[in-house]
Amino acid sequence: MESILTRFILPTPPSLYIKALSLVTVIALPLLGLLEMAGKHLGYSKFYNFGSQNRAKMPSRAGMLLLYTPAFLTGLASLLLLLPHNKDLRFFLVSLALTVHFFKRIFEVIFIHKYSGGVVIDSAILISFSYFSSTANMIYCHYKLYPTQGPNSDQYHEQPTFIDLKYIGVLLFLIGISGNFYHHYLLSQLRKKGDKDSYKIPKGGLFGLVICPHYLFEILGFVGISFISQTLYAFSFTLGTIFYLVGRSYATRNWYLSKFEDFPKEVKAVIPFVF
Repeated sequence: MESILTRFILPTPPSLYIKALSLVTVIALPLLGLLEMAGKHLGYSKFYNFGSQNRAKMPSRAGMLLLYTPAFLTGLASLLLLLPHNKDLRFFLVSLALTVHFFKRIFEVIFIHKYSGGVVIDSAILISFSYFSSTANMIYCHYKLYPTQGPNSDQYHEQPTFIDLKYIGVLLFLIGISGNFYHHYLLSQLRKKGDKDSYKIPKGGLFGLVICPHYLFEILGFVGISFISQTLYAFSFTLGTIFYLVGRSYATRNWYLSKFEDFPKEVKAVIPFVF
């Protein structure tokens, strides 16, 4: 098994921190997904307004910007400050993909999404730190693994038995981020200006197959990032993210079932025809 994994995963830097973090990540995120399925929600969507009246909140747009801005600035700083000292192509692609991912989210917060209610402050801080730390750690793994290798650094990891997935990863990332943006746009069109309280069953795109196609494409995007990175931490984070988003999509489908008697039962949560 180890020899098979080494064909897809780059050598892990001799860092106890990275190994421990990979283990914690692949355990913690699925647990959050199970909590979502059990009805224990983090405070930034429509279904935790229930039971969260006594928790301090901030305006939705400001809260969502808090979620994504530190991670975006971390990715941008890696491109501006670290890339001149590390010419590794994989390092550049990982940093660029993460920066683009969070730039897209900030763009959506400002120009696409429509809001009602607020964001629970303690949840916003927790999620913001999670995005920031995961971004910083994915970048750190490569900076630690390929320090100042220069333009010939590819020889550092292109071993005879190693299967390079970074270009497939770029393709998956582009498909994922495009599909996620498109379905976020469709969701934004459900609510007209000034319409804060009414929800509708989404239509268009893949909404006829799953209620959370934006999560499906987000998963695809993170699979793409892990293929670009091919580090133990990136794969651990992506696996944990998949479990978490599956849990959120399950909770989202249950929410729609509880609110709409005419919700089509054949529409799955996140995986067409399966779940």
